[in-house]
Amino acid sequence: MSGDGDSAEQGAATRLVAAGRRPEWTGTPEAPGVVVSPPVWRASTHLYPDMASLRAGRANADGAFYYGRRGAPTQWALADALTAIEPGAAGTMLYPSGVTAIAAALLTVLVPGDVLLMVDNAYEPTRALARGLLADLGIETRWFDAMDPTGLARALCERSRAVMLEAPGSLTMEVPDIPALCALARERGLTAILDNTWAGPLGFAALAKGADIAVMSLTKHVGGHSDLMMGSAAAAAPLYARLRRRAQQFGFVVSPDDAALALRGLRSMALRLDRETHSALAIARWLAGRPEVARVLCPMLPGSPGHAHWARDFTGGCGLFSFVLRGGTSRGRDDFIDALRLFGIGYSWGGFESLATPVDPAPLRTASPWPPADSAPADRFGVRLSIGLEDPDDLIADLARALDRMG
Repeated sequence: MSGDGDSAEQGAATRLVAAGRRPEWTGTPEAPGVVVSPPVWRASTHLYPDMASLRAGRANADGAFYYGRRGAPTQWALADALTAIEPGAAGTMLYPSGVTAIAAALLTVLVPGDVLLMVDNAYEPTRALARGLLADLGIETRWFDAMDPTGLARALCERSRAVMLEAPGSLTMEVPDIPALCALARERGLTAILDNTWAGPLGFAALAKGADIAVMSLTKHVGGHSDLMMGSAAAAAPLYARLRRRAQQFGFVVSPDDAALALRGLRSMALRLDRETHSALAIARWLAGRPEVARVLCPMLPGSPGHAHWARDFTGGCGLFSFVLRGGTSRGRDDFIDALRLFGIGYSWGGFESLATPVDPAPLRTASPWPPADSAPADRFGVRLSIGLEDPDDLIADLARALDRMG
């Protein structure tokens, strides 16, 4: 069996099993496709039998041996598999982390003097990148409220060159109208970059919905086991060629061992996402009925900001959502998290173990207030949950015990 990239009509689970398994990468010329998964090719130096072969090897494409920095079959197979599940992608670049993927995408399309427009609920490291590296390079960032239909249009200026989007927004989980924002960006000549880590291509076809570059942190759902760091950026041609050129100029490369782990995680991703999504919905609904909870911020739940956009545009979800404590304090929120027994306290998400981290967007916001205008001022402090593969009833019991103790 091999993933030859000609199976767009097949279901997502089938494509996840088949993608990236080209016979030449899972065997030898004498026995192509003889193993199920691509072996781990650890190599910095690629050798050639003669000078003619060396010159032919300079072709800059996956599948052409050249030097370890351009990868080998293990990395190529992962990139090929990710491209196969991203409708509209001509190729996928791999990076050492999700933040590296975001930085590389931005630096592919921006130069000094340009203006980047960024959603105000962006991932905090993305904001830090804008205020640090991009600012140092003379690239200005302007923030806008993604849930305001006129926000992006009002932020535009003559020097605007790109827009950085997330769906949903980090921490507060709003789902903006991504197709509309991407359409406006394209109309004005801007490159639309979407951090699509939450749903991934199985839950939201980013390029098909209008984004120019789809970024993912493979550390999360693709890895699935909290044991690797990696990111990706996919695009249609010719933008993919620009991503590839910039990544090679920076010398970005991922470990073949990590690529093999990501490939292994990719095969079971659909099953894990389905389980986490169902568990998260059950837990979110339960939390919505607790008197200690002011608001549940779960895109899949009616009443959550942008739920209508999620219902219209998305085909799936995941286990990540937030909730806000009613009239709570930072200390009370911390006591609640400390009382949890089945939730680890740690950053990241998308792994098999459930996690809980504090949420306080107020000091991060630039263009939109937190708490929002329709909330009580005291309903500020929240908790972000990443629901893993545990029994949801056990997780609910753990949350109930912590809420009771806090009360």
